[in-house]
Amino acid sequence: MLKLTPVAAIAAVTFKGARGPIAEAGLQFSDWVSAKQFCQDHLAETFSDSQIARFEDFPYNYYDVLDPQVDLESWTLTVEGQVERPGEYTLDQIKDLPRITQNTRHICVEGWDVIGNFGGARISDLLRLVEARPAARFIEVYCADDYYSSIDIETAHHPQSLLCYEMYGKPLNAGHGAPLRLQMPTKLGYKQAKYLATFRITNVLGPRRGYWENLGYSWYGGV
Repeated sequence: MLKLTPVAAIAAVTFKGARGPIAEAGLQFSDWVSAKQFCQDHLAETFSDSQIARFEDFPYNYYDVLDPQVDLESWTLTVEGQVERPGEYTLDQIKDLPRITQNTRHICVEGWDVIGNFGGARISDLLRLVEARPAARFIEVYCADDYYSSIDIETAHHPQSLLCYEMYGKPLNAGHGAPLRLQMPTKLGYKQAKYLATFRITNVLGPRRGYWENLGYSWYGGV
């Protein structure tokens, strides 16, 4: 096997037909290893207030448009799927959940990172509010700018995984995903979906695993 490994590697690079399946298998194996190593008791590093970047220096990063013109007055989060209490949840209802603030690092796959201050409700608290069923394994999210992604239920229950509605003590602005976004310091930036519109709790992951994930990025997206 060891002798044949270089031959297989050369074949993967040389023959176009082999590249896709081998790369996909490698990503699946990487995701599997990342999931096995994940521990809800293992927290991402947190930082003091003196270590966070200025708000003005926190980059805007977006998929299609910087401001999809969400109507903040009428906005609700649609919760559906494997829950006992599906429906439309207002931002005030989400803000009624325990408020968590944390100074954590946002890491972008493009090669930059920044330490910021984030506030919101734990995803796990929302799951308890809507009474997610025990069979739930994934959360699919769909956004106002047509972006979409999905996460595993273990990450959703991590104590630092937030439904973020404020940064630096102020409500999110449009560029950072108002009125609600994901903020998970255990995941890369492309998993931090903005302008949340729909939360679908499911036990079977659908074909729309994620915008970038469907284009070949790692689905797990862990750091």
